[in-house]
Amino acid sequence: MTELAISSTGLTKRFRGGQLAVDNVGLAVPRGSVYGFLGPNGSGKTTTIRMLLGLAYPTSGTAALLGVSVPGGVVGVLSKVGSLVEGPAFYPYLSGWDNLARYDAADRTAPARTKAERIGSALERVGLTAAAKKKYRHYSLGMKQRLAIASGLLRPRELIILDEPTNGLDPQGTREVRTLVRQIAADGITVFVSSHLLSEVEQVSTHVGVMRAGRLVFQGSLPDLRRTGTPRITVRTADVEKAAKVFGDLGLAGSVQEAEAITAELGDAEPERVCADLVHAGVGVRGLAVEAPSLEDLFVGLTGEGFDVER
Repeated sequence: MTELAISSTGLTKRFRGGQLAVDNVGLAVPRGSVYGFLGPNGSGKTTTIRMLLGLAYPTSGTAALLGVSVPGGVVGVLSKVGSLVEGPAFYPYLSGWDNLARYDAADRTAPARTKAERIGSALERVGLTAAAKKKYRHYSLGMKQRLAIASGLLRPRELIILDEPTNGLDPQGTREVRTLVRQIAADGITVFVSSHLLSEVEQVSTHVGVMRAGRLVFQGSLPDLRRTGTPRITVRTADVEKAAKVFGDLGLAGSVQEAEAITAELGDAEPERVCADLVHAGVGVRGLAVEAPSLEDLFVGLTGEGFDVER
Protein backbone atom coordinates (compact mmCIF):
# COMPACT_ATOMS: atom_id res chain seq x y z
CA MET A 1 0.00 0.00 0.00
CA THR A 2 1.39 3.36 -1.06
CA GLU A 3 0.51 5.01 2.26
CA LEU A 4 2.79 2.58 4.08
CA ALA A 5 6.56 3.01 4.18
CA ILE A 6 7.00 -0.58 5.42
CA SER A 7 4.53 -3.44 5.16
CA SER A 8 4.75 -7.17 5.64
CA THR A 9 2.41 -10.14 5.69
CA GLY A 10 3.20 -13.41 7.43
CA LEU A 11 6.91 -12.56 7.56
CA THR A 12 8.65 -15.60 9.07
CA LYS A 13 12.26 -16.68 9.56
CA ARG A 14 13.26 -20.13 10.78
CA PHE A 15 16.97 -20.88 11.00
CA ARG A 16 18.50 -24.17 9.91
CA GLY A 17 18.71 -25.46 13.44
CA GLY A 18 14.96 -25.11 13.74
CA GLN A 19 14.87 -21.90 15.78
CA LEU A 20 11.85 -19.76 14.89
CA ALA A 21 13.27 -16.23 15.13
CA VAL A 22 10.41 -14.31 13.47
CA ASP A 23 6.90 -15.71 13.44
CA ASN A 24 4.19 -14.42 11.11
CA VAL A 25 4.93 -10.70 11.52
CA GLY A 26 2.63 -8.22 9.80
CA LEU A 27 4.07 -4.70 9.88
CA ALA A 28 2.18 -1.56 8.86
CA VAL A 29 4.42 1.50 9.16
CA PRO A 30 2.70 4.72 7.98
CA ARG A 31 4.67 7.12 5.81
CA GLY A 32 5.93 10.12 7.77
CA SER A 33 5.78 8.33 11.10
CA VAL A 34 8.45 7.60 13.68
CA TYR A 35 7.81 3.91 14.31
CA GLY A 36 9.33 2.47 17.47
CA PHE A 37 10.05 -1.24 17.06
CA LEU A 38 10.18 -2.42 20.66
CA GLY A 39 11.03 -5.69 22.32
CA PRO A 40 13.48 -7.35 24.69
CA ASN A 41 16.84 -8.46 23.32
CA GLY A 42 16.39 -11.65 21.33
CA SER A 43 12.77 -10.96 20.42
CA GLY A 44 13.44 -10.94 16.66
CA LYS A 45 13.83 -7.22 15.93
CA THR A 46 17.19 -7.34 14.16
CA THR A 47 16.28 -10.44 12.16
CA THR A 48 13.13 -8.68 10.97
CA ILE A 49 15.14 -5.62 9.93
CA ARG A 50 17.66 -7.77 8.07
CA MET A 51 14.85 -9.36 6.08
CA LEU A 52 13.38 -5.96 5.25
CA LEU A 53 16.75 -4.80 3.88
CA GLY A 54 17.43 -7.95 1.89
CA LEU A 55 20.28 -9.01 4.19
CA ALA A 56 18.42 -12.21 5.11
CA TYR A 57 15.78 -14.18 3.22
CA PRO A 58 12.46 -14.98 4.85
CA THR A 59 11.39 -18.57 5.24
CA SER A 60 7.89 -17.44 4.25
CA GLY A 61 5.78 -14.32 3.94
CA THR A 62 6.16 -11.08 2.02
CA ALA A 63 7.45 -7.58 2.73
CA ALA A 64 7.66 -4.23 0.97
CA LEU A 65 9.62 -1.01 1.41
CA LEU A 66 8.00 2.14 0.00
CA GLY A 67 5.60 -0.06 -1.92
CA VAL A 68 8.36 -2.16 -3.54
CA SER A 69 8.51 -5.87 -2.77
CA VAL A 70 11.66 -7.13 -1.06
CA PRO A 71 13.97 -8.89 -1.44
CA GLY A 72 13.03 -9.01 -5.15
CA GLY A 73 13.05 -5.25 -5.70
CA VAL A 74 15.55 -4.36 -3.01
CA VAL A 75 18.22 -3.10 -5.43
CA GLY A 76 15.85 -0.54 -6.90
CA VAL A 77 14.43 0.75 -3.64
CA LEU A 78 17.51 0.86 -1.39
CA SER A 79 18.66 4.16 -2.91
CA LYS A 80 15.68 5.70 -1.09
CA VAL A 81 16.45 3.93 2.20
CA GLY A 82 19.15 4.75 4.74
CA SER A 83 19.99 2.22 7.44
CA LEU A 84 22.11 1.47 10.48
CA VAL A 85 22.11 -2.20 11.47
CA GLU A 86 24.10 -3.76 14.33
CA GLY A 87 26.33 -0.75 14.96
CA PRO A 88 28.56 1.48 12.82
CA ALA A 89 31.59 0.16 10.95
CA PHE A 90 34.24 2.69 9.92
CA TYR A 91 38.00 2.91 9.45
CA PRO A 92 39.41 4.09 12.81
CA TYR A 93 42.41 5.98 11.39
CA LEU A 94 40.42 7.90 8.78
CA SER A 95 38.56 11.10 9.48
CA GLY A 96 34.79 11.33 9.54
CA TRP A 97 34.88 13.05 6.15
CA ASP A 98 37.13 10.41 4.57
CA ASN A 99 34.98 7.60 5.93
CA LEU A 100 31.87 9.13 4.39
CA ALA A 101 33.77 9.63 1.13
CA ARG A 102 34.31 5.88 0.96
CA TYR A 103 30.65 5.21 1.63
CA ASP A 104 29.75 7.70 -1.08
CA ALA A 105 32.15 6.14 -3.58
CA ALA A 106 30.38 2.80 -3.18
CA ASP A 107 27.19 4.35 -4.58
CA ARG A 108 27.51 4.03 -8.35
CA THR A 109 24.52 6.30 -8.92
CA ALA A 110 26.06 9.23 -7.00
CA PRO A 111 27.56 11.95 -9.28
CA ALA A 112 31.24 12.42 -8.45
CA ARG A 113 31.13 16.18 -9.07
CA THR A 114 28.73 16.75 -6.15
CA LYS A 115 30.51 14.44 -3.68
CA ALA A 116 31.82 17.23 -1.45
CA GLU A 117 28.39 18.86 -1.26
CA ARG A 118 26.74 15.58 -0.26
CA ILE A 119 29.29 14.78 2.43
CA GLY A 120 29.26 18.31 3.83
CA SER A 121 25.47 18.34 3.96
CA ALA A 122 25.31 14.95 5.70
CA LEU A 123 27.85 16.03 8.32
CA GLU A 124 25.99 19.26 8.93
CA ARG A 125 22.69 17.46 9.43
CA VAL A 126 24.14 15.31 12.20
CA GLY A 127 26.12 18.13 13.81
CA LEU A 128 29.60 16.86 12.93
CA THR A 129 30.87 19.63 10.64
CA ALA A 130 33.41 20.78 13.24
CA ALA A 131 34.68 17.20 13.64
CA ALA A 132 34.84 16.40 9.91
CA LYS A 133 38.66 16.13 9.85
CA LYS A 134 38.92 14.40 13.21
CA LYS A 135 39.95 10.74 13.14
CA TYR A 136 37.10 8.34 13.77
CA ARG A 137 38.94 6.60 16.61
CA HIS A 138 38.81 9.87 18.56
CA TYR A 139 35.05 10.21 18.21
CA SER A 140 32.83 9.67 21.23
CA LEU A 141 30.25 6.88 21.03
CA GLY A 142 27.53 9.41 20.31
CA MET A 143 29.56 10.95 17.50
CA LYS A 144 30.17 7.50 16.02
CA GLN A 145 26.45 6.79 15.97
CA ARG A 146 25.74 10.17 14.40
CA LEU A 147 28.37 9.55 11.72
CA ALA A 148 26.74 6.20 10.98
CA ILE A 149 23.40 7.94 10.55
CA ALA A 150 25.12 10.53 8.32
CA SER A 151 26.24 7.70 6.03
CA GLY A 152 22.56 6.93 5.49
CA LEU A 153 21.83 10.56 4.65
CA LEU A 154 24.36 11.02 1.84
CA ARG A 155 21.48 10.82 -0.64
CA PRO A 156 17.88 12.02 -0.28
CA ARG A 157 15.95 9.33 1.61
CA GLU A 158 12.30 8.56 2.15
CA LEU A 159 12.92 5.99 4.87
CA ILE A 160 15.56 5.58 7.59
CA ILE A 161 15.90 2.26 9.46
CA LEU A 162 17.90 2.36 12.70
CA ASP A 163 18.67 -0.75 14.73
CA GLU A 164 19.33 0.09 18.41
CA PRO A 165 20.89 3.52 17.62
CA THR A 166 21.32 4.42 21.32
CA ASN A 167 22.75 1.07 22.42
CA GLY A 168 25.75 1.59 24.72
CA LEU A 169 25.54 5.38 24.69
CA ASP A 170 25.82 7.59 27.74
CA PRO A 171 22.97 10.03 28.51
CA GLN A 172 24.54 12.80 26.42
CA GLY A 173 25.02 10.55 23.39
CA THR A 174 21.48 9.26 23.79
CA ARG A 175 20.09 12.80 23.76
CA GLU A 176 22.12 13.61 20.64
CA VAL A 177 20.72 10.65 18.73
CA ARG A 178 17.19 11.32 20.00
CA THR A 179 17.38 14.92 18.80
CA LEU A 180 18.68 13.76 15.43
CA VAL A 181 15.80 11.33 14.99
CA ARG A 182 13.36 14.17 15.61
CA GLN A 183 15.14 16.37 13.07
CA ILE A 184 15.07 13.65 10.42
CA ALA A 185 11.37 13.07 11.01
CA ALA A 186 10.69 16.82 10.78
CA ASP A 187 11.99 16.66 7.21
CA GLY A 188 9.18 14.26 6.31
CA ILE A 189 11.35 11.13 6.34
CA THR A 190 9.82 7.99 7.82
CA VAL A 191 11.98 6.69 10.69
CA PHE A 192 11.83 3.04 11.79
CA VAL A 193 13.84 2.67 14.99
CA SER A 194 14.24 -0.52 16.98
CA SER A 195 15.08 -0.42 20.66
CA HIS A 196 14.75 -2.22 23.98
CA LEU A 197 14.74 1.16 25.76
CA LEU A 198 11.16 2.06 26.51
CA SER A 199 11.85 5.68 27.46
CA GLU A 200 13.65 6.40 24.18
CA VAL A 201 10.84 5.08 22.03
CA GLU A 202 8.21 6.88 24.10
CA GLN A 203 9.92 10.25 23.61
CA VAL A 204 10.31 10.16 19.82
CA SER A 205 7.73 7.75 18.39
CA THR A 206 4.28 8.34 16.93
CA HIS A 207 3.62 4.62 16.42
CA VAL A 208 4.96 1.45 18.03
CA GLY A 209 5.21 -2.24 17.34
CA VAL A 210 6.00 -4.60 20.20
CA MET A 211 7.79 -7.91 19.63
CA ARG A 212 7.74 -10.91 21.93
CA ALA A 213 9.55 -14.16 21.13
CA GLY A 214 9.43 -13.46 17.39
CA ARG A 215 5.79 -12.37 17.26
CA LEU A 216 4.31 -8.89 16.89
CA VAL A 217 2.02 -8.64 19.93
CA PHE A 218 0.94 -5.02 19.47
CA GLN A 219 0.97 -2.43 16.71
CA GLY A 220 -0.56 1.03 16.64
CA SER A 221 -0.18 4.59 17.84
CA LEU A 222 0.98 5.43 21.35
CA PRO A 223 -2.54 6.59 22.34
CA ASP A 224 -3.87 3.25 21.04
CA LEU A 225 -1.39 1.46 23.27
CA ARG A 226 -2.36 3.49 26.32
CA ARG A 227 -6.01 2.64 25.72
CA THR A 228 -5.25 -1.08 26.04
CA GLY A 229 -4.67 -0.62 29.77
CA THR A 230 -7.37 -0.67 32.43
CA PRO A 231 -7.33 2.20 34.97
CA ARG A 232 -7.35 1.21 38.65
CA ILE A 233 -9.01 3.02 41.50
CA THR A 234 -7.39 3.24 44.93
CA VAL A 235 -9.28 4.16 48.07
CA ARG A 236 -7.51 4.87 51.34
CA THR A 237 -9.75 4.02 54.30
CA ALA A 238 -9.79 2.34 57.70
CA ASP A 239 -12.97 0.50 56.63
CA VAL A 240 -11.37 -1.82 54.07
CA GLU A 241 -13.90 -4.63 54.55
CA LYS A 242 -16.86 -2.30 54.00
CA ALA A 243 -15.15 -0.77 50.97
CA ALA A 244 -14.54 -4.23 49.53
CA LYS A 245 -18.29 -4.96 49.76
CA VAL A 246 -19.09 -1.73 47.91
CA PHE A 247 -16.51 -2.59 45.25
CA GLY A 248 -18.14 -6.00 44.85
CA ASP A 249 -21.63 -4.48 44.53
CA LEU A 250 -20.31 -2.14 41.82
CA GLY A 251 -18.70 -5.03 39.94
CA LEU A 252 -15.14 -3.73 40.26
CA ALA A 253 -12.82 -6.63 39.43
CA GLY A 254 -9.31 -7.49 40.60
CA SER A 255 -9.56 -5.91 44.03
CA VAL A 256 -6.48 -5.99 46.26
CA GLN A 257 -6.78 -5.20 49.95
CA GLU A 258 -4.09 -3.69 52.15
CA ALA A 259 -4.08 -2.57 55.78
CA GLU A 260 -5.69 0.80 55.06
CA ALA A 261 -6.31 0.81 51.32
CA ILE A 262 -8.07 -1.12 48.60
CA THR A 263 -7.53 -1.03 44.82
CA ALA A 264 -9.48 -2.48 41.92
CA GLU A 265 -9.99 -2.15 38.19
CA LEU A 266 -12.26 0.82 37.54
CA GLY A 267 -13.80 -0.63 34.39
CA ASP A 268 -16.77 1.41 33.17
CA ALA A 269 -17.60 2.75 36.62
CA GLU A 270 -17.38 6.49 37.28
CA PRO A 271 -15.07 7.52 40.15
CA GLU A 272 -17.73 9.94 41.39
CA ARG A 273 -20.25 7.08 41.65
CA VAL A 274 -17.73 4.91 43.51
CA CYS A 275 -17.02 7.68 46.01
CA ALA A 276 -20.72 8.42 46.52
CA ASP A 277 -21.55 4.74 47.14
CA LEU A 278 -18.68 4.42 49.61
CA VAL A 279 -19.85 7.43 51.60
CA HIS A 280 -23.47 6.24 51.46
CA ALA A 281 -22.35 2.87 52.90
CA GLY A 282 -20.67 4.65 55.79
CA VAL A 283 -17.08 4.12 54.57
CA GLY A 284 -14.72 6.84 55.73
CA VAL A 285 -12.80 7.87 52.60
CA ARG A 286 -9.41 9.38 53.43
CA GLY A 287 -8.28 9.51 49.81
CA LEU A 288 -9.30 8.36 46.34
CA ALA A 289 -7.15 8.20 43.21
CA VAL A 290 -7.50 6.82 39.70
CA GLU A 291 -4.33 5.76 37.92
CA ALA A 292 -3.86 4.54 34.36
CA PRO A 293 -1.19 1.86 33.92
CA SER A 294 2.20 3.20 32.91
CA LEU A 295 3.70 2.34 29.55
CA GLU A 296 6.17 0.16 31.43
CA ASP A 297 3.28 -1.82 32.93
CA LEU A 298 1.69 -2.22 29.50
CA PHE A 299 4.91 -3.44 27.91
CA VAL A 300 5.59 -5.88 30.69
CA GLY A 301 2.08 -7.21 30.23
CA LEU A 302 2.60 -7.60 26.48
CA THR A 303 6.06 -9.14 26.56
CA GLY A 304 6.19 -10.87 29.92
CA GLU A 305 9.56 -9.22 30.51
CA GLY A 306 10.77 -5.97 31.96
CA PHE A 307 12.35 -3.23 29.87
CA ASP A 308 15.36 -1.10 30.55
CA VAL A 309 13.52 2.16 31.19
CA GLU A 310 16.37 4.18 32.69
CA ARG A 311 18.32 6.42 30.32
